[in-house]
Amino acid sequence: MRKIIKCLLALTLCFQLSSVFAWGTIGHRVVAEIAERHLTKKAKKNIGKIIGQQKLAYWANWGDFIKSDPNPEFKKLGNSHFINLNSNLPWAEFQLGLEHSADENLYKTAIRIEQSFADKTIAMDQQKQNLYFLIHILGDAHQPMHVSRAEDQGGNKIEVSWFGKKSNIHRVWDSDLVDNEKYSYTEYATVLDVNSKERNEQLAAGELSNWLYESNQLAEKIYADVANNANLSYSYVYQNKDVMEQCMLKGGLRLAKVLNRIFG
Repeated sequence: MRKIIKCLLALTLCFQLSSVFAWGTIGHRVVAEIAERHLTKKAKKNIGKIIGQQKLAYWANWGDFIKSDPNPEFKKLGNSHFINLNSNLPWAEFQLGLEHSADENLYKTAIRIEQSFADKTIAMDQQKQNLYFLIHILGDAHQPMHVSRAEDQGGNKIEVSWFGKKSNIHRVWDSDLVDNEKYSYTEYATVLDVNSKERNEQLAAGELSNWLYESNQLAEKIYADVANNANLSYSYVYQNKDVMEQCMLKGGLRLAKVLNRIFG
């Protein structure tokens, strides 16, 4: 009987964890898997010196998992998952907002981490953590509600109904839309990663500031749409499925671009 109870408790815990990290186990891993498929041979070799033979997708959720770690250094990374600026900014003002933003946000942290790999004196453990976190937050950069408004915590305070169940607009874009397709992360990466080399280069064009602005503009459309329709179901999936999938595909291709620049 005790063994049965222990098994049930273990299953319950696993279910709870999978619910907490639903976006991580699917969306972030899709981004990482697509990125790995577009690494150069040199980049793969140099990344392998840091993480061995383990796949990028294995580490794609590290940035969320460490939220449970009591280490105060990890607690400082909380604001690095997002960046919030004023609404409806034109490109020039958005760019200024990025440059004058606080040191601890997605934009500043990603730049700082990329630059850190030029310092060959950084300990291997720190290089690993930097790589894990870069993989994660470049995925976050392509989830539009991570580049939105501070007053509603990136849509977390905007309640909606998702097929009759209580949710919020941030969770819809974090996990509900992704999970609705019922793919594993490798299946999802495979069905999305079908473009020509030329088309992929077009999708990966630009730099982080451009990518964040793109996410911010999409977030504004999401806000406007949900204001008119808070009961989300089949029509919302139909209208937004392709948009969400393009976010993951671009995230993967652009992550590969950054990693190839660092390690290739």
